[in-house]
Amino acid sequence: MATDFQRVAPGNHRARVGRKRSLWLRVHLDPWLLSILLLLISFGLVVLYSASGMSASTTMAQASRMGVALLGAIVIAQFSPGTLFRWTPVAYGGGLLMLIAVEIMGDIGMGAQRWLEIGPLRFQPSELMKIAMPMMLAAYFHRRPLPPTWRDLIVCAVIVGVPVLLIARQPDLGTSLLVTCAAVFVILLAGLSWKFILALVALAGGAAPLLWINMHDYQRQRVLTFLNPESDPLGAGWNIIQSKTAIGSGGLEGKGWGLGTQSQLEFLPERHTDFIVAVLGEEFGLIGMSTILVLYLLLVSRGLVMANNAQDTYGRLLAGSIVLTFFIYVFVNIGMVTGILPVVGVPLPLVSYGGTSSVTLMAGFGILMSIHTHRRLLTH
Repeated sequence: MATDFQRVAPGNHRARVGRKRSLWLRVHLDPWLLSILLLLISFGLVVLYSASGMSASTTMAQASRMGVALLGAIVIAQFSPGTLFRWTPVAYGGGLLMLIAVEIMGDIGMGAQRWLEIGPLRFQPSELMKIAMPMMLAAYFHRRPLPPTWRDLIVCAVIVGVPVLLIARQPDLGTSLLVTCAAVFVILLAGLSWKFILALVALAGGAAPLLWINMHDYQRQRVLTFLNPESDPLGAGWNIIQSKTAIGSGGLEGKGWGLGTQSQLEFLPERHTDFIVAVLGEEFGLIGMSTILVLYLLLVSRGLVMANNAQDTYGRLLAGSIVLTFFIYVFVNIGMVTGILPVVGVPLPLVSYGGTSSVTLMAGFGILMSIHTHRRLLTH
Protein backbone atom coordinates (compact mmCIF):
# COMPACT_ATOMS: atom_id res chain seq x y z
CA MET A 1 0.00 0.00 0.00
CA ALA A 2 2.80 2.38 0.83
CA THR A 3 4.39 1.68 -2.51
CA ASP A 4 1.12 2.27 -4.33
CA PHE A 5 0.61 5.54 -2.44
CA GLN A 6 4.09 6.79 -3.34
CA ARG A 7 3.54 5.85 -6.96
CA VAL A 8 0.20 7.68 -7.22
CA ALA A 9 1.01 10.78 -5.14
CA PRO A 10 3.41 12.41 -7.64
CA GLY A 11 0.81 12.02 -10.36
CA ASN A 12 -1.83 13.63 -8.16
CA HIS A 13 0.58 16.46 -7.40
CA ARG A 14 1.20 17.03 -11.08
CA ALA A 15 -2.53 17.02 -11.73
CA ARG A 16 -3.08 19.65 -9.03
CA VAL A 17 -0.30 21.85 -10.49
CA GLY A 18 -1.78 21.37 -13.95
CA ARG A 19 -5.20 22.48 -12.71
CA LYS A 20 -3.67 25.61 -11.14
CA ARG A 21 -1.85 26.47 -14.34
CA SER A 22 -5.00 25.82 -16.33
CA LEU A 23 -6.94 28.22 -14.09
CA TRP A 24 -4.47 31.05 -14.76
CA LEU A 25 -4.65 30.28 -18.48
CA ARG A 26 -8.43 30.38 -18.46
CA VAL A 27 -8.47 33.85 -16.88
CA HIS A 28 -5.55 34.95 -19.11
CA LEU A 29 -3.41 36.30 -16.28
CA ASP A 30 0.23 35.74 -15.43
CA PRO A 31 0.57 35.13 -11.66
CA TRP A 32 4.20 36.28 -11.50
CA LEU A 33 3.62 39.55 -13.32
CA LEU A 34 0.42 40.21 -11.39
CA SER A 35 2.12 39.57 -8.02
CA ILE A 36 4.96 41.98 -8.77
CA LEU A 37 2.49 44.63 -9.92
CA LEU A 38 0.49 44.30 -6.69
CA LEU A 39 3.66 44.58 -4.58
CA LEU A 40 4.73 47.72 -6.46
CA ILE A 41 1.31 49.33 -6.17
CA SER A 42 1.11 48.55 -2.44
CA PHE A 43 4.59 49.91 -1.77
CA GLY A 44 3.76 52.97 -3.85
CA LEU A 45 0.65 53.72 -1.80
CA VAL A 46 2.67 53.52 1.43
CA VAL A 47 5.19 56.05 0.06
CA LEU A 48 2.44 58.26 -1.39
CA TYR A 49 0.67 58.49 1.97
CA SER A 50 3.78 60.05 3.47
CA ALA A 51 4.60 62.15 0.38
CA SER A 52 1.09 63.64 0.40
CA GLY A 53 1.48 64.83 3.99
CA MET A 54 -0.34 61.85 5.46
CA SER A 55 -3.40 62.65 3.36
CA ALA A 56 -5.83 59.72 3.51
CA SER A 57 -8.05 61.25 0.81
CA THR A 58 -5.17 61.55 -1.67
CA THR A 59 -4.02 57.99 -0.96
CA MET A 60 -7.54 56.57 -1.26
CA ALA A 61 -8.08 58.45 -4.53
CA GLN A 62 -4.87 56.93 -5.89
CA ALA A 63 -5.85 53.47 -4.62
CA SER A 64 -9.18 53.82 -6.45
CA ARG A 65 -7.40 54.81 -9.65
CA MET A 66 -5.03 51.88 -9.32
CA GLY A 67 -8.00 49.56 -8.76
CA VAL A 68 -9.65 50.83 -11.95
CA ALA A 69 -6.33 50.53 -13.83
CA LEU A 70 -5.83 46.97 -12.57
CA LEU A 71 -9.38 46.03 -13.55
CA GLY A 72 -8.74 47.52 -16.99
CA ALA A 73 -5.59 45.41 -17.37
CA ILE A 74 -7.51 42.26 -16.47
CA VAL A 75 -10.25 43.09 -18.99
CA ILE A 76 -7.74 43.84 -21.77
CA ALA A 77 -5.94 40.56 -21.04
CA GLN A 78 -9.11 38.69 -22.04
CA PHE A 79 -8.87 39.94 -25.62
CA SER A 80 -6.75 37.79 -27.91
CA PRO A 81 -3.75 39.27 -29.76
CA GLY A 82 -5.73 38.76 -32.98
CA THR A 83 -8.49 41.02 -31.67
CA LEU A 84 -5.95 43.63 -30.56
CA PHE A 85 -4.35 43.46 -34.00
CA ARG A 86 -7.67 44.11 -35.75
CA TRP A 87 -8.45 47.08 -33.50
CA THR A 88 -4.98 48.63 -33.81
CA PRO A 89 -5.85 51.09 -36.65
CA VAL A 90 -8.90 52.23 -34.65
CA ALA A 91 -6.78 52.83 -31.53
CA TYR A 92 -4.16 54.77 -33.47
CA GLY A 93 -6.67 56.76 -35.51
CA GLY A 94 -8.78 57.54 -32.44
CA GLY A 95 -5.72 58.71 -30.53
CA LEU A 96 -4.69 60.94 -33.43
CA LEU A 97 -8.16 62.49 -33.65
CA MET A 98 -8.15 63.21 -29.91
CA LEU A 99 -4.74 64.90 -30.20
CA ILE A 100 -6.17 67.11 -32.93
CA ALA A 101 -9.16 67.84 -30.67
CA VAL A 102 -6.74 68.88 -27.91
CA GLU A 103 -5.10 71.29 -30.35
CA ILE A 104 -8.47 72.83 -31.21
CA MET A 105 -10.40 72.82 -27.93
CA GLY A 106 -8.22 71.25 -25.26
CA ASP A 107 -8.38 72.31 -21.63
CA ILE A 108 -5.47 74.47 -20.47
CA GLY A 109 -3.77 73.84 -17.14
CA MET A 110 -0.40 74.90 -15.74
CA GLY A 111 0.44 76.72 -18.96
CA ALA A 112 -0.11 73.70 -21.23
CA GLN A 113 -3.01 72.58 -23.42
CA ARG A 114 -2.93 68.81 -22.84
CA TRP A 115 -6.32 67.70 -21.54
CA LEU A 116 -9.72 66.84 -22.96
CA GLU A 117 -12.89 67.06 -20.89
CA ILE A 118 -15.77 64.74 -21.77
CA GLY A 119 -18.46 65.16 -19.12
CA PRO A 120 -16.89 64.36 -15.74
CA LEU A 121 -13.91 62.68 -17.41
CA ARG A 122 -10.69 64.68 -17.83
CA PHE A 123 -7.73 62.92 -19.42
CA GLN A 124 -4.60 63.36 -21.56
CA PRO A 125 -4.97 61.78 -25.04
CA SER A 126 -1.17 61.89 -25.40
CA GLU A 127 -0.96 59.09 -22.82
CA LEU A 128 -3.01 56.82 -25.06
CA MET A 129 -0.43 57.14 -27.83
CA LYS A 130 2.14 55.39 -25.62
CA ILE A 131 0.12 52.23 -26.32
CA ALA A 132 -1.41 53.02 -29.73
CA MET A 133 1.94 53.96 -31.28
CA PRO A 134 3.79 50.66 -30.69
CA MET A 135 0.59 48.79 -31.61
CA MET A 136 0.47 50.55 -34.97
CA LEU A 137 4.14 50.02 -35.79
CA ALA A 138 4.03 46.37 -34.68
CA ALA A 139 0.98 45.82 -36.95
CA TYR A 140 2.82 47.49 -39.84
CA PHE A 141 5.92 45.31 -39.45
CA HIS A 142 3.77 42.21 -39.00
CA ARG A 143 2.80 42.48 -42.67
CA ARG A 144 6.30 43.37 -43.93
CA PRO A 145 9.44 41.29 -44.50
CA LEU A 146 12.11 42.00 -41.89
CA PRO A 147 14.55 43.63 -41.30
CA PRO A 148 13.09 47.07 -42.19
CA THR A 149 14.14 48.87 -45.35
CA TRP A 150 14.58 52.61 -45.93
CA ARG A 151 11.03 52.67 -47.32
CA ASP A 152 9.74 51.14 -44.09
CA LEU A 153 11.60 53.73 -42.04
CA ILE A 154 10.07 56.58 -44.06
CA VAL A 155 6.57 55.18 -43.49
CA CYS A 156 7.35 54.78 -39.78
CA ALA A 157 8.61 58.37 -39.62
CA VAL A 158 5.20 59.56 -40.84
CA ILE A 159 3.30 57.28 -38.44
CA VAL A 160 5.42 58.52 -35.52
CA GLY A 161 6.03 62.12 -36.56
CA VAL A 162 2.47 63.41 -36.79
CA PRO A 163 1.32 62.50 -33.24
CA VAL A 164 4.72 63.35 -31.70
CA LEU A 165 4.62 66.85 -33.21
CA LEU A 166 1.06 67.35 -31.93
CA ILE A 167 2.14 66.28 -28.42
CA ALA A 168 5.23 68.51 -28.52
CA ARG A 169 3.03 71.50 -29.43
CA GLN A 170 0.94 71.16 -26.24
CA PRO A 171 3.80 71.46 -25.01
CA ASP A 172 4.69 68.10 -23.41
CA LEU A 173 8.33 67.25 -24.06
CA GLY A 174 8.39 64.29 -21.64
CA THR A 175 5.45 62.45 -23.20
CA SER A 176 6.61 63.18 -26.76
CA LEU A 177 9.99 61.64 -25.93
CA LEU A 178 8.37 58.56 -24.35
CA VAL A 179 6.10 58.04 -27.36
CA THR A 180 9.15 58.34 -29.60
CA CYS A 181 11.02 55.81 -27.44
CA ALA A 182 8.13 53.35 -27.73
CA ALA A 183 8.30 53.67 -31.52
CA VAL A 184 12.09 53.35 -31.63
CA PHE A 185 11.98 50.15 -29.58
CA VAL A 186 9.58 48.55 -32.06
CA ILE A 187 11.86 49.50 -34.96
CA LEU A 188 14.98 48.20 -33.19
CA LEU A 189 13.29 44.92 -32.23
CA ALA A 190 12.24 44.51 -35.86
CA GLY A 191 15.90 43.84 -36.64
CA LEU A 192 17.14 47.22 -37.84
CA SER A 193 20.67 46.88 -39.21
CA TRP A 194 23.63 48.68 -37.64
CA LYS A 195 24.15 50.94 -40.67
CA PHE A 196 20.61 52.25 -40.29
CA ILE A 197 21.09 52.73 -36.54
CA LEU A 198 24.33 54.69 -37.04
CA ALA A 199 22.70 56.80 -39.75
CA LEU A 200 19.74 57.61 -37.48
CA VAL A 201 22.08 58.50 -34.58
CA ALA A 202 24.01 60.86 -36.86
CA LEU A 203 20.73 62.36 -38.08
CA ALA A 204 19.54 62.89 -34.51
CA GLY A 205 22.84 64.53 -33.59
CA GLY A 206 22.57 66.86 -36.55
CA ALA A 207 19.00 67.76 -35.61
CA ALA A 208 19.92 68.61 -31.99
CA PRO A 209 20.58 72.33 -32.71
CA LEU A 210 17.21 72.56 -34.47
CA LEU A 211 15.53 70.94 -31.47
CA TRP A 212 17.24 73.43 -29.13
CA ILE A 213 16.04 76.39 -31.19
CA ASN A 214 12.44 75.16 -31.16
CA MET A 215 12.34 74.42 -27.43
CA HIS A 216 10.25 76.59 -25.14
CA ASP A 217 12.17 78.83 -22.74
CA TYR A 218 11.30 76.68 -19.70
CA GLN A 219 12.54 73.56 -21.53
CA ARG A 220 15.88 75.15 -22.35
CA GLN A 221 16.12 76.31 -18.75
CA ARG A 222 15.68 72.71 -17.56
CA VAL A 223 18.63 71.60 -19.67
CA LEU A 224 20.83 74.44 -18.42
CA THR A 225 19.79 73.73 -14.84
CA PHE A 226 20.70 70.07 -15.31
CA LEU A 227 24.19 71.06 -16.43
CA ASN A 228 24.71 73.43 -13.49
CA PRO A 229 21.92 73.47 -10.86
CA GLU A 230 24.03 75.56 -8.45
CA SER A 231 23.93 78.49 -10.89
CA ASP A 232 20.44 79.35 -9.60
CA PRO A 233 20.03 77.54 -6.25
CA LEU A 234 16.95 79.52 -5.17
CA GLY A 235 15.27 79.44 -8.57
CA ALA A 236 15.53 76.91 -11.38
CA GLY A 237 18.05 74.76 -9.51
CA TRP A 238 15.97 74.51 -6.32
CA ASN A 239 14.10 71.33 -7.24
CA ILE A 240 17.10 69.18 -8.09
CA ILE A 241 19.23 70.50 -5.20
CA GLN A 242 16.49 69.71 -2.66
CA SER A 243 15.89 66.33 -4.28
CA LYS A 244 19.54 65.26 -4.05
CA THR A 245 19.72 66.58 -0.48
CA ALA A 246 16.69 64.51 0.51
CA ILE A 247 18.03 61.31 -1.04
CA GLY A 248 21.51 61.78 0.40
CA SER A 249 20.22 62.48 3.90
CA GLY A 250 18.34 59.17 4.01
CA GLY A 251 21.50 57.13 4.49
CA LEU A 252 21.18 53.35 4.75
CA GLU A 253 17.90 52.93 6.64
CA GLY A 254 16.27 56.34 6.15
CA LYS A 255 14.76 58.74 8.66
CA GLY A 256 11.57 56.74 9.07
CA TRP A 257 8.16 56.71 7.46
CA GLY A 258 6.66 60.19 7.59
CA LEU A 259 9.74 61.66 9.28
CA GLY A 260 11.55 63.14 6.28
CA THR A 261 12.49 66.75 6.90
CA GLN A 262 12.91 67.86 3.28
CA SER A 263 9.57 66.37 2.27
CA GLN A 264 7.41 66.95 5.35
CA LEU A 265 8.62 70.55 5.78
CA GLU A 266 7.84 71.13 2.09
CA PHE A 267 11.34 71.98 0.94
CA LEU A 268 10.88 69.32 -1.73
CA PRO A 269 8.53 70.38 -4.58
CA GLU A 270 6.18 68.00 -6.42
CA ARG A 271 6.93 65.43 -3.74
CA HIS A 272 3.87 63.27 -4.42
CA THR A 273 4.30 63.25 -8.21
CA ASP A 274 7.55 63.63 -10.16
CA PHE A 275 9.88 63.78 -7.12
CA ILE A 276 8.36 60.99 -5.04
CA VAL A 277 11.63 59.01 -5.31
CA ALA A 278 13.29 61.68 -3.16
CA VAL A 279 10.70 61.03 -0.43
CA LEU A 280 11.36 57.31 -0.71
CA GLY A 281 15.13 57.82 -0.45
CA GLU A 282 14.89 60.17 2.52
CA GLU A 283 12.45 58.12 4.59
CA PHE A 284 13.43 54.56 3.63
CA GLY A 285 17.09 55.09 2.76
CA LEU A 286 19.21 52.88 0.54
CA ILE A 287 17.24 49.81 1.67
CA GLY A 288 13.98 51.31 0.43
CA MET A 289 15.52 52.49 -2.84
CA SER A 290 17.05 49.06 -3.44
CA THR A 291 13.72 47.37 -2.70
CA ILE A 292 11.81 49.29 -5.33
CA LEU A 293 14.62 48.90 -7.85
CA VAL A 294 14.57 45.13 -7.32
CA LEU A 295 10.79 45.09 -7.87
CA TYR A 296 11.20 47.08 -11.08
CA LEU A 297 13.99 44.74 -12.20
CA LEU A 298 11.82 41.69 -11.57
CA LEU A 299 8.92 43.27 -13.46
CA VAL A 300 11.05 44.17 -16.48
CA SER A 301 12.75 40.74 -16.47
CA ARG A 302 9.43 38.91 -16.38
CA GLY A 303 8.11 41.15 -19.14
CA LEU A 304 11.11 40.46 -21.38
CA VAL A 305 10.69 36.71 -20.89
CA MET A 306 7.03 37.02 -21.90
CA ALA A 307 7.96 39.13 -24.93
CA ASN A 308 10.60 36.61 -26.00
CA ASN A 309 7.99 33.83 -25.88
CA ALA A 310 5.49 35.73 -28.05
CA GLN A 311 4.01 33.68 -30.86
CA ASP A 312 4.25 36.09 -33.80
CA THR A 313 5.92 39.28 -34.98
CA TYR A 314 3.09 41.53 -33.83
CA GLY A 315 3.10 40.11 -30.31
CA ARG A 316 6.89 40.07 -29.98
CA LEU A 317 7.39 43.67 -31.15
CA LEU A 318 4.47 45.06 -29.15
CA ALA A 319 5.34 43.22 -25.93
CA GLY A 320 9.03 44.12 -26.17
CA SER A 321 8.25 47.80 -26.75
CA ILE A 322 5.83 47.94 -23.79
CA VAL A 323 8.40 46.46 -21.41
CA LEU A 324 11.32 48.59 -22.61
CA THR A 325 9.24 51.78 -22.55
CA PHE A 326 8.29 50.99 -18.95
CA PHE A 327 12.01 50.65 -18.19
CA ILE A 328 12.62 54.08 -19.76
CA TYR A 329 9.90 55.52 -17.49
CA VAL A 330 11.76 54.25 -14.43
CA PHE A 331 15.20 55.24 -15.71
CA VAL A 332 14.20 58.77 -16.71
CA ASN A 333 12.33 59.53 -13.48
CA ILE A 334 15.06 58.26 -11.17
CA GLY A 335 17.70 59.84 -13.40
CA MET A 336 16.14 63.29 -13.27
CA VAL A 337 15.48 63.15 -9.52
CA THR A 338 19.10 62.14 -8.82
CA GLY A 339 20.50 64.77 -11.19
CA ILE A 340 21.91 62.58 -13.98
CA LEU A 341 19.19 63.62 -16.46
CA PRO A 342 17.31 66.89 -17.09
CA VAL A 343 13.89 67.29 -15.45
CA VAL A 344 11.25 66.40 -18.07
CA GLY A 345 8.16 65.77 -15.95
CA VAL A 346 8.01 61.96 -16.13
CA PRO A 347 6.29 60.32 -13.11
CA LEU A 348 7.61 57.22 -11.35
CA PRO A 349 5.43 54.41 -12.74
CA LEU A 350 2.87 52.86 -10.37
CA VAL A 351 4.14 55.01 -7.49
CA SER A 352 3.63 58.70 -8.39
CA TYR A 353 0.18 60.25 -7.94
CA GLY A 354 -1.75 60.33 -11.21
CA GLY A 355 -4.60 58.75 -13.13
CA THR A 356 -4.18 58.64 -16.91
CA SER A 357 -0.56 57.52 -16.74
CA SER A 358 -1.40 54.64 -14.39
CA VAL A 359 -4.27 53.45 -16.59
CA THR A 360 -2.03 53.52 -19.67
CA LEU A 361 0.74 51.57 -17.95
CA MET A 362 -1.64 48.92 -16.65
CA ALA A 363 -3.29 48.64 -20.07
CA GLY A 364 0.16 47.85 -21.43
CA PHE A 365 0.60 45.05 -18.90
CA GLY A 366 -2.86 43.76 -19.79
CA ILE A 367 -1.75 43.52 -23.42
CA LEU A 368 1.43 41.77 -22.29
CA MET A 369 -0.56 39.13 -20.38
CA SER A 370 -2.89 38.68 -23.34
CA ILE A 371 0.01 37.99 -25.68
CA HIS A 372 1.59 35.58 -23.21
CA THR A 373 -1.41 33.59 -21.99
CA HIS A 374 -3.15 33.24 -25.34
CA ARG A 375 0.10 31.96 -26.81
CA ARG A 376 0.45 29.36 -24.06
CA LEU A 377 -3.18 28.35 -24.49
CA LEU A 378 -2.57 27.63 -28.17
CA THR A 379 0.53 25.53 -27.51
CA HIS A 380 -1.09 23.24 -24.89
